[in-house]
Amino acid sequence: MHSTASFFPTHQALIYGGNAWREPSKRCKCQRKTHLSFTSTFNSLSNSHISSVSFPINFDSTAEPLRLQPPADSVQENFTEALDNSMNLQISKSEIHQITPGEPCQRIFIRDPPWIASLFLKGLYKSLQKGVKLEFREIEKRKYNLLRRRQLKAETEAWEKTVEEYKELEREMCEKKLAPNLPYVKSLFLGWFEPLKQAIEKEQKTQRSKKQKAAFAPHIELLSAEKMAVIVMYKMMGLLMVAQQDGCVLVVQAAVQIGSAIEQEVRIQSFLKARSNQRTKVPADAQCSNQEKELLRKRVNSLIRRRRLKEVQKLLKKEEFKDWGRDTQAKLGSRLIELLIESAFIQPPVTQSADSPPDIRPAFWHKFKPVAKTPGKNIVKNYGVIECDPIVLTGLDRTAKHMLIPYIPMLIPPKKWKGYDKGGHLFLPSYVMRTHGSSRQQDALKKISGKPMQKVFEALDMLGSTKWRVNRRVLSVVESIWEQGGNTAGLVDRKDVPIPEKPLGGDLTEMQEWKWSMRKAKKINQELHSQRCDIELKLSVARKMKDEEGFYYPHNLDFRGRAYPMHPHLNHLSSDLCRGVLEFAEGRPLGKSGLHWLKIHLANLYAGGVEKLSYDRRLAFVDDHLDSIFDSASNPVKGDRWWLTAEDPFQCLAACINLFEALKSSSPHTVISHLPIHQDGSCNGLQHYAALGRDTLEAAAVNLVAGEEFADVYSEIAARVHDIMIRDGNKDPTANPNALLAKILIDQVDRKLVKQTVMTSVYGVTYVGAREQIKRRLEEKGIISDDRLLFRAACYAAKVTLAALGEIFEAARGIMSWLGDCAKVIAADNQPVRWTTPLGLPVIRTSLQVLALRREGNSVDVRKQRTAFPPNFVHSLDGSHMMLTALACRDAGLRFAGVHDSFWTHACDVDQMNLILREKFVELYNMPVLETLLEDFETTYPGLTFPPLPERGNFDLREVLKSRYFFN
Repeated sequence: MHSTASFFPTHQALIYGGNAWREPSKRCKCQRKTHLSFTSTFNSLSNSHISSVSFPINFDSTAEPLRLQPPADSVQENFTEALDNSMNLQISKSEIHQITPGEPCQRIFIRDPPWIASLFLKGLYKSLQKGVKLEFREIEKRKYNLLRRRQLKAETEAWEKTVEEYKELEREMCEKKLAPNLPYVKSLFLGWFEPLKQAIEKEQKTQRSKKQKAAFAPHIELLSAEKMAVIVMYKMMGLLMVAQQDGCVLVVQAAVQIGSAIEQEVRIQSFLKARSNQRTKVPADAQCSNQEKELLRKRVNSLIRRRRLKEVQKLLKKEEFKDWGRDTQAKLGSRLIELLIESAFIQPPVTQSADSPPDIRPAFWHKFKPVAKTPGKNIVKNYGVIECDPIVLTGLDRTAKHMLIPYIPMLIPPKKWKGYDKGGHLFLPSYVMRTHGSSRQQDALKKISGKPMQKVFEALDMLGSTKWRVNRRVLSVVESIWEQGGNTAGLVDRKDVPIPEKPLGGDLTEMQEWKWSMRKAKKINQELHSQRCDIELKLSVARKMKDEEGFYYPHNLDFRGRAYPMHPHLNHLSSDLCRGVLEFAEGRPLGKSGLHWLKIHLANLYAGGVEKLSYDRRLAFVDDHLDSIFDSASNPVKGDRWWLTAEDPFQCLAACINLFEALKSSSPHTVISHLPIHQDGSCNGLQHYAALGRDTLEAAAVNLVAGEEFADVYSEIAARVHDIMIRDGNKDPTANPNALLAKILIDQVDRKLVKQTVMTSVYGVTYVGAREQIKRRLEEKGIISDDRLLFRAACYAAKVTLAALGEIFEAARGIMSWLGDCAKVIAADNQPVRWTTPLGLPVIRTSLQVLALRREGNSVDVRKQRTAFPPNFVHSLDGSHMMLTALACRDAGLRFAGVHDSFWTHACDVDQMNLILREKFVELYNMPVLETLLEDFETTYPGLTFPPLPERGNFDLREVLKSRYFFN
């Protein structure tokens, strides 16, 4: 009787839990009971892929042996799919040998079916992958914890380390009887440290012994005198270094900043003290006079033992650390500034004879001085200011890097925002909005914090999670140019302009001209000094961060809802220098579209009119200048330096380097790019007004409608201004005095002359503001030398420019007037304007000024409310658009950074971001924005009557989705 062994690898044949086959139901008569077993090992698989079996079947030994590939995921992308597919393989019947009953049973070898190897390799692959993932997570966790410890130290120990440094320097000076060789600014601080510390100690003792204590008395005790001395010196000098007001700093500004810095340090040290209590046992007989404080202390220690530090922070903030407020900060800061003035002196270099007494004079002094509310404006008011001796500023710009204390960008992602003061830095007090002391705004945010603000919080978290790094190649070029004296690529000249010598025996006119030119030279030098210090601070941050793998910028909002990085010096909202030195830490392959956008980005940065050409012509411009681009990338300092002719030279250089790397590669599309590519709104304020007004002509003027060419609204306004001036110039000068002015200005009208006025018109620029803007542009041209004629020409040009604007953007003017009228109605009832952005952020326009410390009173300035509300409302809308785009980019897996109306991402992701930002703009304005605003006004101010909504057009917002140049 013959028996046949059937061998098909079906699911029924498997015995789960082991590598064995079920015994066949029929057996040979001559055959003993046998058992089939597979013992598959990695070695046997990799060699002959056969297993020993006691079963009377025989496979064809001539079959092709199974060849295994290494189980690395880099071999082929569908590796695991291939393993799954191999499970469906079957063995051909032709490979099975029939055995007769008389044949002796002998040990034979069979080939494992392919799915056995596949199953084994799949398990091995998954096991290896799991192990690698676990190991990678462990490495990342260790790295994160190390960076977190460094971040904690940076936030909590910066002032402490500085205090110890000066104490050590003092000890060294006393022991060696010799002043240490220090950078200029530190030598100044070392001379002031001890006298200021003693003055603060004396004040602390005085306040303790007084019956009628000063308002700042409880707070001056909260830090050691030495730490307060260091904070006061660094803060005061930091403000003076970058002072924009003729080399002086406003008393209120300095006092509030010093008081705020001390409050921050008190919070940090109190929390650290609470943490240290877990190591120190309190004696049993120690009784706290205040039972509530004792209970709080026990609760804090209990939470710390259980490592619930977030709850500790919340408890301490809630129970002990109520905000001091600007009043308290200013009072404490003012007294400390007084002590600095009384104790800080300087001595000029020795030039007098040995017999004369040394010339020792105060380093700082207080005075009242007329100061412009906004730098560059003519409207001034007397304010208390702090000035310093010119010797103090001498050499300060060259040692500004030693002022970088105490905070730098974060080494780990910021804490997620969960409330008004919950998010951002780990320990440093962080607030979701810069309220400038407005208690109304703070209260509104605290009440609404939570679910209604969730989108705002998530958008700030998205911006804060973007990892940055320093572009070392660009930084080295910046350093080289700066060392050579600057005055190139937008860097300020490191030398002062010469002060004119006093004329000998000159007449009255010559003396007046000399005085005027001397004052002008001194003012220019003060501005140069401030700018040099600013560049040094930016470079010092870049030097400090250049070896880091990456860093982060926590973001918060201004009162209108626009997002800003919280770090003040080196950030992507700053100058071309900062933007050129910064790049994304994460790199992504360019791809075909990325190479396309990299070229367009380079053309945009070169500017000079190139950025207004069609995309095809921008690409052609780059292709025509490839030799210059390659030279700029390979030899930026000693080559032809074509990149210096760009409007944004350092950003242009970074783009040249990236494009050079791509085009020199054998596979340009696979080159990794870290460069942020910008997509900017074209006159974005007018774009928002056009969307609100739905006017088709206005929408087309600002690229809300698809067009073959870029619609440049600034050039269009300039052309209108030119036409008006031609008409005026042809009139009779005796009847029309503007005729002569028109003839002078006709050849000076260009895009640049009107751009700033057009750009700020939607943000409430007044006639006076427009006049000053145009006057500065005319001064830059240098054609009109007579100051009186220059003023008259600027007045005329401002009127004509505003008239041309009104002709083109009539609907926008109508909405602007309606917003202003609503604000007037509210302010006339002695109430500030309140509104809520589309993302749920509450906004209150108060009359608090940054320049002077003013308590929030009940009086509301109607004029200011009316002029300020329209631009602030539009700013809140562009902030909402940016946040909606940021959230959508996060969901799509894109990296995103935003600078108000300029959105940034990797080159390969620009197409996707372009689609997203257009969809979000349409989504925003498909909401009934003005209708909702009117309803909110009627609900918030029920007793008031508001004007009806302005008429609007029928522009179809979906056209924006097809517009190439909407953002470009």
